[in-house]
Amino acid sequence: MQYVIIGGDAAGMSAAMEIVRKDPTAQITTLEKGHIYSYGQCGLPYVVGKHVPSSEDVIARSVETFRSKYGIDAKTGYEVTNIDVANKTVSGNILQTKDTFEVNYDRLLIATGASPIIPKWDGSNLAGIHTIKTIPNTEEIIADLENAHQVTIIGGGYIGLEMAENFASLGKKVRIIQRGDQLAGIFDKDMATFIHKKAADHHVEVILNEEVKSFAGGKRVESVITNKGSYQTDLVLIAIGVKPKTEFLKDTGITTLPNGAIVVNARLETNVENIYAAGDCATHFHRIKQEDDYIPLGTTANKQGRLAGLNMMEDGREFKGIVGTSIMQFFDLSLGKTGLSEKEVEQLGIPYETLMQQATDIAGYFPGKKTMHIKLLYRKEDQSLLGGQIIGGNGVDKRIDVLATALYHQMTISELLDLDLAYAPPYNGVWDPLQQLAKRMERK
Repeated sequence: MQYVIIGGDAAGMSAAMEIVRKDPTAQITTLEKGHIYSYGQCGLPYVVGKHVPSSEDVIARSVETFRSKYGIDAKTGYEVTNIDVANKTVSGNILQTKDTFEVNYDRLLIATGASPIIPKWDGSNLAGIHTIKTIPNTEEIIADLENAHQVTIIGGGYIGLEMAENFASLGKKVRIIQRGDQLAGIFDKDMATFIHKKAADHHVEVILNEEVKSFAGGKRVESVITNKGSYQTDLVLIAIGVKPKTEFLKDTGITTLPNGAIVVNARLETNVENIYAAGDCATHFHRIKQEDDYIPLGTTANKQGRLAGLNMMEDGREFKGIVGTSIMQFFDLSLGKTGLSEKEVEQLGIPYETLMQQATDIAGYFPGKKTMHIKLLYRKEDQSLLGGQIIGGNGVDKRIDVLATALYHQMTISELLDLDLAYAPPYNGVWDPLQQLAKRMERK
């Protein structure tokens, strides 16, 4: 059996390793446009901020390891431009030699990931304008920062906030320009106020409700022009989102969402026989929405990749879906979210209620306690959980994971009271903050 995998990162190599483990005789070819395999993209902002000493530290396995230890024909600099579904071939360009290639497959996995969105702004080709998605991107930013004092980030989402923190930790003056009226748009506005305050506490300038139009400068960017003004800068990071890298599928008949994400079923199969897709280029079934969604995260890419590899060998494993769980650090705050926000619930037309509470991560009388702000959303009709957002110091990760598990199992608010959660004063109160909220709801 000839397995071909397009993409050498999280989803692609998770699939490849499952095939290797199950079938040591399998012929596996991986085609990667870049030259680095299997690295943790989520760690790159912390390489910039020097919390992680080197970009090499985020590489899980080298290309040579995949070749020599696992027998994978791991190719680098291979750009796929076409899939011939009738003849079951993949073709494209070898970037170093300018030659073309063609590879036959029995089973094919598309795991091309996503690329940063860069609008066609005038001046976007000026030096000093960056995105961060790859190790080469990261190294370019690090080199460019040596002569930069004022850094402007376009986009106030997860990457924008993580990079703001890391730039600030290097002593840079940081500005965020956000087209919308709040940072971290996946959070509700009342929760985002804590993020705005933390940005102000650390002297991060936040410009809201302004849309970037162009960049100005000679050979290098000198200012960012918006619909309302002009801002001098030494370096720009564009972080307004990503899009699936699936442009090469145009004539294949493979079904995609309007944004280009490949539609897959629970077995990670596309609508074309013997072709699978996983990770940031594919759809992710949302268990609460009960529909295909697109929430590209490293955890999902690894899970989907593993299952795709098993299903390519006809092992019959289903991807059970996501509930939309994520967490990030913003200075000394943890920002956690799972399930649906108010905006998402309203778009779905679900009648809902909310509960909010300020609590501490450990027993209130114990030294070292940290404040956290918790918000829960639940259905009016049956009190089933719809989502949760927690922002605070320590303990946010624990509660978000409890909520994610509760959402996965379609629990109600009152059923949180039945959970047997760990307690000792240095770790929690007798009633966990989530259970305190559940008790409040019962008294309503």
